[in-house]
Amino acid sequence: MTDNLENIPALMQDIGAAAKDAAGTLAGATAEAKNRALTEAANSLRANEAALLEANAKDMQAGADKGLTGPLLDRLALDAARIDAMATGIDQIAALDDPVGFVMDRWQRPNGLDISRVRVPLGVIGIIYESRPNVTADAGSLCLKSGNASILRGGSESFHSSTAILACMQEGLKLANLPAAAIQMVPTTDRAAVGEMLTMTDYIDVIVPRGGRSLVERVQTEAKVPVFAHLEGICHTYIDAGSDPDMARDIVLNAKMRRTSICGATETLLIDRRAAATHLPMILDALTGAGCEIRGDADSQALDGRIGAAKDEDWKAEYLDAVIAVKQVDGVEEAVRHINTHGSEHTDAIVTDDAEAAETFLNGVNSAIAMHNTSTQFADGGEFGMGAEIGISTGKMHARGPVGVEQLTTFKYVVRGSGQIRP
Repeated sequence: MTDNLENIPALMQDIGAAAKDAAGTLAGATAEAKNRALTEAANSLRANEAALLEANAKDMQAGADKGLTGPLLDRLALDAARIDAMATGIDQIAALDDPVGFVMDRWQRPNGLDISRVRVPLGVIGIIYESRPNVTADAGSLCLKSGNASILRGGSESFHSSTAILACMQEGLKLANLPAAAIQMVPTTDRAAVGEMLTMTDYIDVIVPRGGRSLVERVQTEAKVPVFAHLEGICHTYIDAGSDPDMARDIVLNAKMRRTSICGATETLLIDRRAAATHLPMILDALTGAGCEIRGDADSQALDGRIGAAKDEDWKAEYLDAVIAVKQVDGVEEAVRHINTHGSEHTDAIVTDDAEAAETFLNGVNSAIAMHNTSTQFADGGEFGMGAEIGISTGKMHARGPVGVEQLTTFKYVVRGSGQIRP
């Protein structure tokens, strides 16, 4: 199918109906069948590396022609290592315990009724994402493992790459005798397809938007289907006065520069005013040595001439680039206030050896992920032992933080009796 598909509503209805039918099959599929599909999909990714790279080259060339920035091109790029990482992630998901059918709780009533709360799939999950083609493998695999059918709508920039990855995922399904429609991708870059997805309440049980603020805001505004929101990652690292200077330097350098284009990259560095003179110069040496631009408040500028002036918008910026904002604060309470005011409730970290300050921070920030003495780049389902993630949910309903297989299930109550009737 091509971008010239004219009847988008009919196309999406067909995809939705096929997904709902596949979801019924998956709900009763054995763990062995799902795991075989995943293992075969991982094998297919590795075996088709050349085809994947060829498809990705088309996307990369089109992206360069469109003038995509370096960080966006980095998010789009595939290489042998990233393809193998996708396959390894799928293998890790296959190795996880099957969440479907897990008895979360069980009890008996005085009248003899036996009641249990059991995990079940959500049904059909729609995932709308931008740029990163690996989401095709991650999202499809997580949905399959948790017994859900998925409808994937990737960004136009990654269309060829995602289509090639989808073919590997569907090959795995076929080899396991599961319906190929269990993982589908919208076969057009027409944005009207997104609008259709957001209103397909008869077919889609939840929508997961994974991208920038404009995408998430559109989904939240227009969706009639429930949404797991994945907002941008305006992540902070706060350096407390009671921190080790070397540890602070190493964590900040990694949190900002390991990979600047991911949502878990630190975008704002907050530092206790009492530690600025002792800690900040060596942190700045490391950052500037790695090619990072520094923008800071007046106090930080006065301390080091390498710091440019920060504007108000810098405190709410998701750079996804080698740029960081720096601000001095009067202790952990002000750091928490700044984060809760300017952050996106994604991931925020404190570096300190002061246990009381650490607890104040961890309990105070309104973040889906709160960290102590480690890099915000660990905000990732794979690093949490989930194999992969569909996204980092910044909402507070149902799922929060990395959305893995467990978070892609709901539950039902199973009540067993022996003839009881209610008086």
